[in-house]
Amino acid sequence: MLNILQDKIEALNSELVYRINLWQYTQNLPTLKPGDRLIVDTLKREGIYITTLADLGLDTTPQLLEAANSLLPNIGTDNYADSAQNPPEIYTVTHLPHFYNWGKETRLLNILENYIGLPVAYHGVQIRKDFVNTSQFSTMLWHRDSEDRRIIKIIIYLNDVEEKNGPFEYVPASLTSISNLNFYRLYAKIYNTGIDDATLDKIVPKSAWKSCLGPAGTVILVDTQRLLHHGTVRTHERSTLFFVYTANPPKRPGLCTQYWDDTYPKPETLQKVSASIQNT
Repeated sequence: MLNILQDKIEALNSELVYRINLWQYTQNLPTLKPGDRLIVDTLKREGIYITTLADLGLDTTPQLLEAANSLLPNIGTDNYADSAQNPPEIYTVTHLPHFYNWGKETRLLNILENYIGLPVAYHGVQIRKDFVNTSQFSTMLWHRDSEDRRIIKIIIYLNDVEEKNGPFEYVPASLTSISNLNFYRLYAKIYNTGIDDATLDKIVPKSAWKSCLGPAGTVILVDTQRLLHHGTVRTHERSTLFFVYTANPPKRPGLCTQYWDDTYPKPETLQKVSASIQNT
């Protein structure tokens, strides 16, 4: 009982320090142009903003796409059964300049700092390919991420994503906010393993879910701590990039190491391509 009380006091103290830091840092937030302010305001209101690489217009986008297109043919080359649970292939590419440099563009970091409200930690980049699946498991279950109080993941579609490709899907923030009864109905259910469509549909009807379809080059900026989300069951493959940001330092730094350490393997074929990219 004493340990539980101590944990609650520590959590309250941590939250108080966080709120004070947010208030104190307000005067240090970078100035934004009107278009970028719109991105921040939308993120604050909805927890998500959807755009395209072309509309963002970052200088390093051509190099990013060149690097991604060089790696993709070497990902997902093994045979798999269409009827099985096929985990995605995920590779950390934070060490490759063409990927890393896009994610640290000053304009992009300024946008994210204004949303997060504190200095930003840019944790890294992963390229992944998701395969055909017939049932929900892992990140196809509805969940929230827990690295920090505010987490921005930037998802870039590397192929056209229709329903058959398993688009990113989310529940609007207003339907699961802390002021909504649904928050408490969902909290215990998603805490450990996530929940499937049937379970969520009993709490938030499927008609309210939002599916993010889009052509190759679609960019999704999303707070994956705030929004209940998942990747959907698919009958065709989907290729994406994930860039990950939190406050610096994050609330749970141990959960962030996977974006730059050796959690995910780097096969020899990818290493050879990576070396050629680094030399360009």
